[in-house]
Amino acid sequence: MPPTEEVMVRNTTPRDFAAITDLCRRIYSDTPPWNAAQLSSHLRLFPEGQFVSIHGKSQTVVGMCASLIVDWADYDTLDSWEQFTADGMFTNHDPEHGRTLYGAEAIVDPSLQHHGIGDKLYEARRALAESHKLLRIRAGSRLCGYARCSRELSPESYVAEVVEGREHDPTLSFQLQQGFHVLAVVPHYLSDDPESLGYAAVIEWVNPLLIRPEHLAGRPTRFMRRAFAREAGPA
Repeated sequence: MPPTEEVMVRNTTPRDFAAITDLCRRIYSDTPPWNAAQLSSHLRLFPEGQFVSIHGKSQTVVGMCASLIVDWADYDTLDSWEQFTADGMFTNHDPEHGRTLYGAEAIVDPSLQHHGIGDKLYEARRALAESHKLLRIRAGSRLCGYARCSRELSPESYVAEVVEGREHDPTLSFQLQQGFHVLAVVPHYLSDDPESLGYAAVIEWVNPLLIRPEHLAGRPTRFMRRAFAREAGPA
């Protein structure tokens, strides 16, 4: 692949829909891809929250991420992806009351992994949270490496091993490098996902421009790296 500098991130437009759908099909073999109705709803409700990564002069879509703003008090931490995204339509987008950017999707062309595309998408998402003066980003991190070791490890033990660096999860390990912290493990987040067996980690990034000690009060430390957990003290 040519240099990463040739990859740019911009807001999604309707002309990107077909490429996004094709990208989804190559990543999620057993899950329906984003469709035009859902993607159109995202742009209608929160256009500035939708991004694509574009490569070179060809303007090929090599990654995308989709987000909405939610009032976390309206949800249970263990809710499913369908509940947090209103079945993928984002009709629960709540910029009036919400202080949390919810990351509903972030994908990169599987043939172009480890070229900085995901870094640029997450950089755009963090900048969005900061520009909208949101306290945090939260998301469900699909544990796509869990099925291969589910006989040896419980989902919680698997996440703890990933956090400590003894196991590698293609999604969660990357998000930890992006400054996220695991809050909980959710069963049935994506019920039809064979790679994760439905499990996801609830992850959080806090906005350093706004966060205060009271926003972190009671923040779970169970899945925080042990060195940081000792510094944070009991939840």
